[in-house]
Amino acid sequence: MTVATVVEVYIKPGYAKEFEAISLYNHENSVKEPGNIRFDILKSNDDPTRYTLFEVYESEDAAKAHKQTEHYKKWRQTVEPMMACPRKGIAHTPLNKM
Repeated sequence: MTVATVVEVYIKPGYAKEFEAISLYNHENSVKEPGNIRFDILKSNDDPTRYTLFEVYESEDAAKAHKQTEHYKKWRQTVEPMMACPRKGIAHTPLNKM
């Protein structure tokens, strides 16, 4: 079953360039993973410290495998001190075909 996760991230002011660079690194590698359907990084138009990640994987196993990759671990470790609060991920089941 296809799974989608929407991750909300708030960063501390002054970290936008660094956050975007490491997030794009994570994106570039994540889209190469087996089972990845989509991996988008969105920046809020209203709040320059708010980002949304939209991740879609073919299965729960593929989504779990993503969290074991070196690029994800590097992203998580790098962005942790940049975050204004813990990131919030919400799992979804797509109703439409991706």
